[in-house]
Amino acid sequence: MGTFLSEAFERLLAQTSLDFKRYLYPQVSMGRLTGIFGPRGVGKTTLMLQYLKEHRVATAQHAFYFSADSLYFQQTTLLAFIHDLYRLEGYRLFFIDEIHRYSNWVQELKNIYDAFPDVQVVYSCSSMLELTTGGHDLSRRTKVCHLSGMSFREYLNFTRQKALQPIALAELLKDPRAFNSLGLMDTLLSAFKQYLARGYYPFAFEDAHSHYERVLRIIDKIIFEDIPSAFELKTQNLPLFKKILSYLASIPPGEVNTNSIARNMGVAHQTIFHYLTILEKVGLIQMIYPIEGGNQYLRKPQKILLHNTTLFFALRELVGSEFQKGTLRELYCVQALRDAEESVYYSAEGDYCTRAAHFEVGGKNKTAQQLAHLKTPAFVVKDDIIVATARDIPLWLMGFLY
Repeated sequence: MGTFLSEAFERLLAQTSLDFKRYLYPQVSMGRLTGIFGPRGVGKTTLMLQYLKEHRVATAQHAFYFSADSLYFQQTTLLAFIHDLYRLEGYRLFFIDEIHRYSNWVQELKNIYDAFPDVQVVYSCSSMLELTTGGHDLSRRTKVCHLSGMSFREYLNFTRQKALQPIALAELLKDPRAFNSLGLMDTLLSAFKQYLARGYYPFAFEDAHSHYERVLRIIDKIIFEDIPSAFELKTQNLPLFKKILSYLASIPPGEVNTNSIARNMGVAHQTIFHYLTILEKVGLIQMIYPIEGGNQYLRKPQKILLHNTTLFFALRELVGSEFQKGTLRELYCVQALRDAEESVYYSAEGDYCTRAAHFEVGGKNKTAQQLAHLKTPAFVVKDDIIVATARDIPLWLMGFLY
């Protein structure tokens, strides 16, 4: 076993705190193959190390954590490494971080699954790559867990030492007024504004002065490390991804489409759509399609948004663009629904919809006039309000969906 990897594991474990655990933590049950997918920076490594640290007595010396991007794997394979630990050291539980940085990961995971029936593997993957990458289907073998960034509920739980519970969307839509007691918390709207600016990534509670620099480093790692390792792209084309992100940070979502981006970048429309699809897969943007029938991959996205509000603030600071409050509101509403694993669609009647309801997003004076004729449930999601009504949902309350 690589001494360096063993020592790195022990150092990381010693530095891992159990004080704050993400919402996904209770769901990391040990199947034979468990994949934790999610954007860079949302806490996948910490989640795995917390599980190992808390269950160390139970796992004894039969569990091992390592990162697949280590230089050690330039001289051996994952399969050979796990075989040696299995045969010589008796390990049966493996936590593999950054597995997408190892070129043959899908096939070798399949081989490990087939060859070692008493081995359990938990792996993290920063990019939202399909499990069928490379033609070796893992979907029947893997339990997939998706870890999103922090919700506003989690942010409050950490900053105010609370134990606030999530609210299912169906319960919220049944009667938003049932949760008005949550609005009695002191300085709630002030905390919400802080969360929008800095709260999506769990390192929000570390050095505030370098926060956006760290977010921008995440963007660079995704563009210049993750994307080239997963997609066949020329190195000289990679800066275009950052230009697209900067453009999206400066333009209201209603004015953005694939044609406008193509014109602005001076690049073919087909190329821009391909790059946008990649940016969506790796968790940097989201594209919103109409709910009306047909295959969404044959249709054009009606709105293109950045992935989350913290990303929006970091890129806006980088490009020095004028602040777009309407963009921020729409982005947060979509972000909250999406991270609660709700499918979100563009709607000509209101701004967005799910299969359950239509949503118009705006400030505290926004009316429901545009939604009045709809027979399906329809709500106005309002910023800068504390109390819900039968059809008005405070924007901050959407942050309790997970």
